[in-house]
Parts: sequence; structure tokens; C-alpha cells
Amino acid sequence: MRKLLNFSFFVFLLSHTNLLLIAQTTESYEDWNNKPKEIPNTESESEEKGNEPIVIDGLYERTISKERQPLAYEHLREADICWQKRIWRFIDTRQKMNLPFIAEKDPLISIFNKIVSEHDDAYIFMDDEFKEQISYADVQSRLGSIDTITVIDPDTYEETTTIIENDFNWMTVTKFRLKEDWVFDEESSTMKVRILGIAPIRDVIDGNGNYRGQEAMYWLYYPAVREYLAKYDAYNVSNDISGMSWVDIFDMRMFASYIMKESNIQDRRIKDYSTGQDALLESEKIKQDIFEMEHNLWSY
Repeated sequence: MRKLLNFSFFVFLLSHTNLLLIAQTTESYEDWNNKPKEIPNTESESEEKGNEPIVIDGLYERTISKERQPLAYEHLREADICWQKRIWRFIDTRQKMNLPFIAEKDPLISIFNKIVSEHDDAYIFMDDEFKEQISYADVQSRLGSIDTITVIDPDTYEETTTIIENDFNWMTVTKFRLKEDWVFDEESSTMKVRILGIAPIRDVIDGNGNYRGQEAMYWLYYPAVREYLAKYDAYNVSNDISGMSWVDIFDMRMFASYIMKESNIQDRRIKDYSTGQDALLESEKIKQDIFEMEHNLWSY
């Protein structure tokens, strides 16, 4: 009799537990991405939301990138630096390794423009020496183009002049220029590199569609925007949940580039004294010299 009572109590407890699990599962299912977010009531609230989806676009809400903070730089003392070399390099977005820079959804130039427009401490300059500071409004005035067209009324044959403002085309940004310092730190006995500035380089096309060369849109002071770049995910072709930010891409050197200039007494670029294959070989020579500089400080 006692065994029968114990078995009945076990069955009751098991069924009660299953009901609780089913209730919790149903509740969690209702909290899944089928539940819409708070829908804005006014047009102003809609503009503030931007292009964000109304519902959660995925199996879960991604919050890690919004809370992510970049790792602080290790402190460097001037007394511990025994060697330093300043380097300028090009990142060509047409190379396969650099395709995340021109991702269709979030190209890097759009992220830069968004950061600069939303944060006053995201400093931008006209030159790579950071002497002439400009505002994002100055950049906007140069990004788009203005065309004047004449329209003829088919009924009255009257001519009217219309001004059309063309939006900035991010596809014209094909390269990025980096300014960085390589130093050897005696305290840690290691070679360190720190990016100082990044400049988006765009193709200049005239009104007739002719290619007129390239120009730097602005120089972005990299140490001031590391905190904001950490909030944006960089596209990973092999894993959508890689968790890598643009700070990781730059700090871990996960991009292909070539050196265009090193600090020199005549302040010349490589293209000023070498062309074609010789310029590429000179770029590799500078890269090898930096490697050998660190390597030769050690004895085996």
C-alpha cells in the first residue's frame, strides 16, 4: 500500500513538473522574436528609430555589440621608446581580404560618417598632421554634387531651371589611407604599432563622367573613435556571430595593405621615386626593414 502511494505521489509530481515546463516554454516562446517592439506613434519618433526593424530580426536580441568596449592601450613612456618609424599605407577595398570594408549593408565609410555626425569628439581634419580641424557639415558640402537642368514645358514651351542635389555615392570610396607609428618599447621588449589616423579615399568624377583622380575626404583621428567603432560589427564571411568589431579588425591587423610612404628627410612618397613593380618592391623592403629591426635586437 505504501509503495502504491509513493508511486502515485511520484506520478503527480512528475506531471506537475511537466506542466510547469510547458508553461515556461510557452512563455519563453511568446517572448521570442515574434513579439513586436514598441512601435513609434509619431513621425519624429520614427525618424529617431531610423532603419531599425520593428521586430527582432533573428532568434535572439543581440546586445553584446552595443555594450562592447575596446581594450585600453598599454601606456607608453617616452623614455622607454628607443626606436620609432612613421608609416603611411593604403588599404585597397577591391582586394579579397578587404571586402568587409565595402559590405553592401554597412560599408565602413557609412559607419565613419555616422560616427562623425553623431559625436562631437570624433575629430576630423583636412590634413594628416591634424592641424586643420573641420566639421561634418563641411564634409557634407563636398560629398554630394549639384546639377542644374533645364526643363521645357510641352504645353507652353517655357523653360524652367531646376536644381538637383545628388546624394553621396559610397561606391566611389575605393581605398583607405592609414597613418601609424611603429615603436620599440624597451620596457616590454616588443615592437608596437598604433594607428593615428584613417582617411577615406574617393574617386573624383567630373560632370561628364570622366575620372579626375582621387582625394582624401577627411582624416579621422583614430584614438578618438575607437570607443565608437567597437559598437559596430565587421562582417565575417565564415561566421555571422563572430563578435569581431572594427576595432578588432584594425588592432589585430586583419586587412591587406601596402606601404605608400615612410618618414624620410625629403618627405617623399614611394611613387615619387619608384613606379610599377619597383614601387611594390620598395614597399616590401620597408616592411622587411621593420621586421629585421626587431629581429636583430635579439641574440640566439
